[in-house]
Amino acid sequence: MASTPAKEQKLFINEVQRHQARYRKLIQFTHSSTKAAGAMLLAAVVALIVANTGAYEAFLGFWHTEVGVFFGDGFAGMSLGHVINDIFMAIFFLLVGLEVKYELTVGELTNIRQALLPIVAAVGGVLAPIGIYLAFNATNPETAHGWGVPTATDIAFALGILALLGNRVPNGVRVFLSTLAVADDIIAILVIAIFYGHSPSLPWLAVAAVVLFVLVLMNRNHIYSLIPYLLVGAVLWYCVYMSGVHATIAGVLLAFTIPSGSRVNIKSFLTWSGDKVREARSAYQPETPVIAQGGYIETVQDLSRVARQVVPPATRLEHRLYPWVYFGILPLFALTNADVSFLGVDVGAMLSSPVLYGVLLGLLVGKPLGIMLFSMAVVKSKLASLPENVNWFHMLGASILGGVGFTMAIFVANLAFPDEGLVATAKLGILAASLLAGVLGFVLLLLQAKAAQKRGVAYLSANSDDVARQTAGDEAAREAEELLRDLEDPAVIGEVEAAKRRGGVFEIAVDLGPTGLLGGGSIGDVREAVRNEVVRVLREEGKDDLLEKVQEEFKEHAGEPPLASVEETLLREKGEEALRDALHREAGDVTGTSGGEREDGSGTPRE
Repeated sequence: MASTPAKEQKLFINEVQRHQARYRKLIQFTHSSTKAAGAMLLAAVVALIVANTGAYEAFLGFWHTEVGVFFGDGFAGMSLGHVINDIFMAIFFLLVGLEVKYELTVGELTNIRQALLPIVAAVGGVLAPIGIYLAFNATNPETAHGWGVPTATDIAFALGILALLGNRVPNGVRVFLSTLAVADDIIAILVIAIFYGHSPSLPWLAVAAVVLFVLVLMNRNHIYSLIPYLLVGAVLWYCVYMSGVHATIAGVLLAFTIPSGSRVNIKSFLTWSGDKVREARSAYQPETPVIAQGGYIETVQDLSRVARQVVPPATRLEHRLYPWVYFGILPLFALTNADVSFLGVDVGAMLSSPVLYGVLLGLLVGKPLGIMLFSMAVVKSKLASLPENVNWFHMLGASILGGVGFTMAIFVANLAFPDEGLVATAKLGILAASLLAGVLGFVLLLLQAKAAQKRGVAYLSANSDDVARQTAGDEAAREAEELLRDLEDPAVIGEVEAAKRRGGVFEIAVDLGPTGLLGGGSIGDVREAVRNEVVRVLREEGKDDLLEKVQEEFKEHAGEPPLASVEETLLREKGEEALRDALHREAGDVTGTSGGEREDGSGTPRE
């Protein structure tokens, strides 16, 4: 597992450790699916409020502002709204393509038996909403073309809602929903490319095919620098844009040509890097300023230059794009596209429109219905099985979250309807369905989590050291690692180590006992919980020397009251003030174990 923050801090001088801690918190914030969903929700709420005030006209005028470049007397440009929908969203689709490529290369979609359940469920989650939408709109030629609107799941919102439950739901639910959303995205991309482009220009399509062929040749010729791919990718975007096919498809095509392997021979690198580290150690002179140590700096620069190239280009790009897409592009998209205005609109006509009910019921009813029916069919036929520790109520909760269709659904609505009134009606259905599906799915999974909590069960998921997770999975991995660090129970640690030796991603259901403490709630369990909390606090504060002494005292005073070892050690090492601070902190935590849920992993599962 990843190195702990305490170990990372030791790499840096004392003067910058606070900066590093803030930077680490910023990185964790910008790689949090929950925070990303919150940013998108805030942008959508702002758009809805502004759309129903007197500032709406100025708001629309701003997004229609033309931006571009002058060439003498010529001008090439587009409105700010089109920049977001055609250029920025192409970058979003580039990230989607990278995530799809990851799943197809090393993720859940590589093992057909594991992937069969979410793939088949995704197909059901597309077909059922289409059927429901057409039941309302099939006879109306003006609205029938909108059947693609309720078919897509918003992976950012769905996983953000699921992340609120932390380790109180099995990892299999998260894997199922994320894989389903990726498969759903593949279907949505095909739907957009085939059904929602303009009449294609064959000459421009031919030029786009040539550019794509150049990208494939670059991949085949082992070009691993990202810059050439991005430059040629910009040309591909322009060709696709001019062809009449929606330009965002260029992002997906580009993603599939970016190498997912490393240009560095890993076996040779391990030997070479070890030699370089030894060379740097021998060249380093402690008494001389670093800036004056030419040999040392040159050696470290060689090591840094090659080490950067070990990470595959696709992985580097995915990690760089994630915060910009989820905290920049998608909130901007929500701000410019979630503007449902009721000013000067016939609300009665909107509320009676078949588009509204086709979209609303397609997402809220069709999505979970299709996902559940197809999932049951594939499980009952023995072609696949439910993920470990997952029951059908978990599956129902995840299926309902599949009805959160915000980003993709709004995107398709803009393409499907030329009439602004129909677009607004579809957006209203999307927003209402996404809100209801998010709340219902969360409540259902929360009830299952509460039932698991009453049984004293928490789900710990992690991965062996040789498994690289996607950015989207980092948040769950971090929470699991923190919980695993906090739990000092030898049986749990032994089970984790055994699972790591098996490789891959694994999950352990830990029985925390009826009281939420390891075992059955005896004084020994209280003592163990106190020890775990003391260990956690000392680790966070980087007091490793004191940590070892406290653990020794716990072993020596096994039969004494829970706080005796801590009191004795702190008094001897730090004095009465440190003891008072520790007892005050521990008193709050003991209150948490008796009167509510604790935030650490040593007691009941965290919120």
